[in-house]
Amino acid sequence: MSFALIILAAVTLSRAVELVLSRKNTRLLHAAGAREHAPGHYPFLVLLHAAWLAGLWLLAHDASVHLGWLAAFLLLQIMRIWVIASLGPRWTTRIIVLPGAPLVASGPYRFVSHPNYIVVVGEIAVLPMVFGLPLYALLFTILNGIVLTIRISAENKALSGGASQGRN
Repeated sequence: MSFALIILAAVTLSRAVELVLSRKNTRLLHAAGAREHAPGHYPFLVLLHAAWLAGLWLLAHDASVHLGWLAAFLLLQIMRIWVIASLGPRWTTRIIVLPGAPLVASGPYRFVSHPNYIVVVGEIAVLPMVFGLPLYALLFTILNGIVLTIRISAENKALSGGASQGRN
């Protein structure tokens, strides 16, 4: 098995684990009275991420690995874990608002409003660079920017109501 395949398998596994955690947290939040906001964009978000990862499997399965870019990607994974840990049971891949819950103000949320999106922007750009795919990185960075513009606007609107899932 090539080093590229090991990296792709690890990223795919981590995303699958995150989806399981997100579903669990979404169920718990709904049971506590939370509701989802702006679900219409969610299928596009899922499609974008699935296409990004599937394309990497297709294009990079036998690529050489650039260790500097890999180090940057690993740093982003540490930041991702920090974000998820900071939100705890309020972390989901959807915009879920729990009425009356205060915004999370610990961890990276002490410094920026949407640290998860900073991580995602970095990941979308950096992982293709690990495999020497700069045009792929550019294409998906642009597509991700479009989806995130819609999502951040929807999330800010939901959070301005004074409740929070956290802040992605």
